[in-house]
Amino acid sequence: MAAIYSLYIINKSGGLIYYKDYGSAGRMDTNDSLRVASLWHSMHAISQQLSPVLGCFGIELLQADTFDLHCFQSLTGTKFFVVCEPGAQHMENLLKFVYELYTDYVLKNPFYEMEMPIRCELFDTNLTQAVQKDRVAFLGR
Repeated sequence: MAAIYSLYIINKSGGLIYYKDYGSAGRMDTNDSLRVASLWHSMHAISQQLSPVLGCFGIELLQADTFDLHCFQSLTGTKFFVVCEPGAQHMENLLKFVYELYTDYVLKNPFYEMEMPIRCELFDTNLTQAVQKDRVAFLGR
C-alpha cells in the first residue's frame, strides 16, 4: 500500500475538524495543519467557480513532485483529503471508506455536535486499522 502522509477532514465552512499525521518526514504543528486545511478549502471553492466545466465539484487531485493530494467532497460539503506519496493508487476508494467510517462512527454518535472537532475513539481506531492494514479491504469495492 502507498504511504499516506496525513489525512484531513474539513467541515462545510472550511474549519478543520479532524487531522491525523501518519509519520510523514515533515511533521506539521497544529497551526500549520489549520493553514493547510483553510488553504485547501479556499482553493477548492475557487476552482468550482472558475472551472469552465459545468457541474464541477472542485479539485479532486493535486499532483506535486513530492506528494499527491486526493480530495473527496460529500454531498453535505464536508471534505476529506489525504496527502500521500506521488502516484499512490486507490486513494479515492480510501477516502470513500473514510467517509463511511465518518458516517458510521461520528455522525451516529449521540454526543457529537455537527461541525465540531471529531473526538471519537471508535472512529480513530477503525481509521487507523483501515490505513495501516497490509491487506486493504476497501480496494476491491
